[in-house]
Amino acid sequence: MAENTQIDVSRLTFERAIEELETIVKRLEDGKVPLEESVTIYERGEALKRRCEELLRQAEARVDKITTDASGQPTGTAPLDVQ
Repeated sequence: MAENTQIDVSRLTFERAIEELETIVKRLEDGKVPLEESVTIYERGEALKRRCEELLRQAEARVDKITTDASGQPTGTAPLDVQ
């Protein structure tokens, strides 16, 4: 785990960040991590969570819905309203 904390969170892909976050959660749930290390990896987990949320917002902003005409033929795309 120590080597992972050296990787800049802002450079991680969503998949890599979520994988590391899951590892941190499992380690914390096991309860076998010393207190000081628990605090350190918890902070890392918070940074990873924020990174995942940021990447999801970016992906949502790029998602388009396909627009169609009256006969159902695709006519283009429009921003997807996810509210």
